[in-house]
Amino acid sequence: MISRWSTPAGVALAVFVLLAAGFLIWLLRPVLLPFAVAAVLAYLGDPLIDRMMQWRLTRWLGRGGAVALGFILFSVAVAALLIVVVPLIENEIAAFVNRVPDYLAWLTAVALPWIEGKIGLELSLPDLKTLPLIVQQYWREVGGLAAFLLSSLSRGGAALAMWIANLLLIPVVTFYLLRDFDPILAHLERLLPRSMAPGARRLGREIDEVLAAFIRGQLLVMLVLGMVYSFGLWVAGIDFALLIGSAAGLLSIVPYLGTIVGFALAVVTALVQYHDLLHPLLAVAVFVAGQSLEGMLLTPWLVGDRIGLHPVAVIFAVLAGGQLFGFFGILLALPVAAAVMVLVRDFLCRYQASEWYGGVKHADRRGPRRRKRRVRQQAAAKTLPDD
Repeated sequence: MISRWSTPAGVALAVFVLLAAGFLIWLLRPVLLPFAVAAVLAYLGDPLIDRMMQWRLTRWLGRGGAVALGFILFSVAVAALLIVVVPLIENEIAAFVNRVPDYLAWLTAVALPWIEGKIGLELSLPDLKTLPLIVQQYWREVGGLAAFLLSSLSRGGAALAMWIANLLLIPVVTFYLLRDFDPILAHLERLLPRSMAPGARRLGREIDEVLAAFIRGQLLVMLVLGMVYSFGLWVAGIDFALLIGSAAGLLSIVPYLGTIVGFALAVVTALVQYHDLLHPLLAVAVFVAGQSLEGMLLTPWLVGDRIGLHPVAVIFAVLAGGQLFGFFGILLALPVAAAVMVLVRDFLCRYQASEWYGGVKHADRRGPRRRKRRVRQQAAAKTLPDD
C-alpha cells in the first residue's frame, strides 16, 4: 500500500482528488457551511454527552434525551454569558469611542513631540483634529449600515428565508449528529478497505489528539489569558480593562499578536489616564506575567507540542479561511489546518520512506536474493590477496 501510493502516478492521483474535493467544497460552501458548523459542534459536544450518559437520569432518557438535556444546559450557559458579558463590553466600547479625542490630543501634544525630539526629525502628519469627528461619523454610519442591512433582509424575502433556514438547520443537524455520533463513525470505518482501516484508525486518533489539543487547549488558553489580562488591568486601575483584556485574549490565537496589541493599548491607556510612569509599568507587569503564565504553565499543560503549526501557517490559515468562508471560515480555519497538518506529516513520512524518494529504506527494499548476493560479493572482495 505504501509503494502504490508513493509512486508518481499515485501522488498525482492523490493531489487530483484533493484539488477536486477542495473545488467542490468551495462551490458548495453556502450549502455546506451549516453542516460544517454542526459537525464541529457535534465533535465538541460528544465527550460531554458520553459523560452525561453515565448519569442515572440520562441512562433512563437514552442518548436522545441526553442530547436534548445538553442542548438545554448549553443554551442556558450561553444566555447567561450574553446577559452578563455583552452589556459590559458594549458599555466599554461606547466609553472608548467617547475618549478617542483625549487619546488623539495626547498623541498630538505629548507623544509626537517626544518622538521628534528623540529622532531629530519633524514628522509631517495629517490634521488629527478632524479624526474624532470622522470616528464618530463612522460609528453613526455603522449603526445606519446595520439598520440598512436589517431593512434589506426584511425586504428580501428569499434572502431572509435562507438566512433563517440556515440558522435553524444548525441545531437540528447538530442534534442528529450528536445522537448518532458513534454509529456514524463506526459505519464510516466499516466502509474503508480492510487494508486501509488500521492506517485510517491511526490517523483518526492523531487528528483527534491534535483537534482536542487545539480546541480544548488553545481556547482554554485564550480564555484564561483574557481573564488574567482583564483582572490584572482592573486591579491596576486602568480604564477599559475588560475590553483590552478580552481583545488580547482573543488575538492570542495568533502567537504574540494578542500580547503586542494588548500591551500597546494598555500602555497608551495608562499614559493618557494617569500621566505617570507607575501605571504603564503596572500594565507591562500584567502582560509579562500573562506571557510567563502562558509559556511555563498554560501552553505546556493544556496544548503541548501536538499542534505543530508555525505562526506563519496560523496567519495564512486564518486569512484563507476568512477569504473563502467568511466569519465561520475564520473560526474553522485553525482546526482544519491542524488536521491537514497530520495528513501532510503522514504523507511526507510515506514519501521519504518510498523507493521514489530514494531514502534510507531504498536499499532495504531489495529482494532477499540480491541482498545475499551483495553480502557474498563483499565478503569475497575482502578475502582477495592484495596486488
